[in-house]
Amino acid sequence: MSKPRVLSGIQPSGNLHLGNYLGAIKNFAANQAQFENYFCVVDHHAITNPQDPKALYQQTFDVANAYLAAGLDPKEVTIFIQSHVPEHTELGWILNSFCYFGELRRMTQFKDKAGKHPEEVGVGIFDYPVLMAADIVLYDANFVPVGEDQRQHLELTRDIANRVNYRLGEGTLVVPEPLIKKEGARIMGLDDPAKKMSKSATTPRNYIALTDDPDTIRQKLRAAVTDSGSEIRFSEDKPALTNLLTIYSLLSDTPIPMLEERYQGQGYAQFKSDLADVVVEALGPFQTRLRELDSNPDYTLAILRDGAARAQAQASTVLRRVKERMGYVLPS
Repeated sequence: MSKPRVLSGIQPSGNLHLGNYLGAIKNFAANQAQFENYFCVVDHHAITNPQDPKALYQQTFDVANAYLAAGLDPKEVTIFIQSHVPEHTELGWILNSFCYFGELRRMTQFKDKAGKHPEEVGVGIFDYPVLMAADIVLYDANFVPVGEDQRQHLELTRDIANRVNYRLGEGTLVVPEPLIKKEGARIMGLDDPAKKMSKSATTPRNYIALTDDPDTIRQKLRAAVTDSGSEIRFSEDKPALTNLLTIYSLLSDTPIPMLEERYQGQGYAQFKSDLADVVVEALGPFQTRLRELDSNPDYTLAILRDGAARAQAQASTVLRRVKERMGYVLPS
């Protein structure tokens, strides 16, 4: 019996951080034997905002190397760059004909970025949810790991897939389901626990980068905001401590109630110091492997090329199915 198929992608923009690791990358490695996995570096999505070409090039390798450093086995999973598989953009154009202007206009992220001046926002930011839909359905993905902030886009993907199936016949596209890990799916900023830890944050105090050295990690955690009072407790009225306890629990495999009991009567300083030790120790092997990969880009590129060939074999099958049912004249 075949395994359920999963597709996930990370944009090569900004610095990969602890939120990316705990909310996505670490889980990818832990679940790689459970699913048939396609992991993509979505460089087309990155260019919806202006990018420095040299930075985009390096950050594309950074994401691929993060996949590998976390323990993803390229013999078991398919790791590739989105732009290496041209079927993504071709199907994205076709799916535009199955999506409505009003649907895209209602996307929360578009509304946030457009603000009061939508005429100054690039069309790519408006339309990228359709390309995201193409990314997913090209691989007949059964599940897509998403955070709550991306769930709206996955719902649009489901709507588009159902619309395609209604017009072109059942089974044209697989309708994906969300795969949401409740704990750790949304790691919040160290400087503002009301906002998600973000690669595009205006200050590095918001996040712990996966390449931060031990001293930097300790400095950032010492400076992390805390809640009023001194009780170390997981609670809605203590969002900062709840976030830090979640990080501590996920990296140390220690249940949160046990951590609350351990630090009962102790102040924030000792808790933060111990948390810093946990983060440094947990990221140590990952960072060592990352440095090894950084020193040998040809190794990573060979994996990405092989992954693109495997991905394209699947993607071309789905694209052909769609085009045949739409009435395209195929070259062969």
